[in-house]
Amino acid sequence: MAPNTQSPAQLRNMFGLNLRTLASSYDSISDLARQLGINRTQFNRYLSGESFPRPDVLSRICSFFGVDARVLLQPVDEIGSDQDPIANPFLRDFVGSGARDVPEELFPAGFYRFSRRSFVTEDLYIVGLVHVRRDASNTFLRGYETKTAMKLQFLPTHASAREFRGVVMQQEDGLSIFASRKHAMTSSFNYLSRVASFDNNFWVGYVTRTVPESVGGLRATRLVYEYLGTSMADVLPAARSAGFCTSDELLPYHRRLLRPGEVFT
Repeated sequence: MAPNTQSPAQLRNMFGLNLRTLASSYDSISDLARQLGINRTQFNRYLSGESFPRPDVLSRICSFFGVDARVLLQPVDEIGSDQDPIANPFLRDFVGSGARDVPEELFPAGFYRFSRRSFVTEDLYIVGLVHVRRDASNTFLRGYETKTAMKLQFLPTHASAREFRGVVMQQEDGLSIFASRKHAMTSSFNYLSRVASFDNNFWVGYVTRTVPESVGGLRATRLVYEYLGTSMADVLPAARSAGFCTSDELLPYHRRLLRPGEVFT
């Protein structure tokens, strides 16, 4: 980082501007000050750029808003731009708002069986497994491409090359998942909404892949998720059946939701 040449007054003004930006999404400044454990009068002095917080108070403010001490030096929208692209201040209340605190009842943690038409061989379907977990306020997804699918794309088939990870975000009528393999230059976007079923454990939507349009190329297709729970005894049979299959080999309710005979629009 280049040496700082700002005067104390400029630093106080920068911090005050940043604090006002961070506080702007809160309806009550008094309530925010209480949550931070800061006297309202003193908090106003920080907002106006009249005063710096003590190191312990600054640490508390940074921890609360998920930023670092650069709030003294540069605009808050730039802080974290080289860190988490969703949780940084620039996107936290936009893209990031749906990524925090996805309700367990909307999308439980555990294992899911998914099925969709193959992007590589359109007369076949892919059945696979993913695992969803919570980490603090975030919801993450992890799974593995099948070896056969990787071979068809002339890609490595070892486990680290096949692994994909994603983040789950809440949407108005469902949820979305953005996922990619390690160091890959392509990604997938999934949208899912819950559908009525006996155990209330099915979601249906679509998946798109980030590749250029080409003649005969499939870039979007229907997608089904089935919640299997957290028990390995229930998951292992599904793991053994993962891979390519025909539409006739799909599980009946998966086939019904995927509607093989209808064009996806």
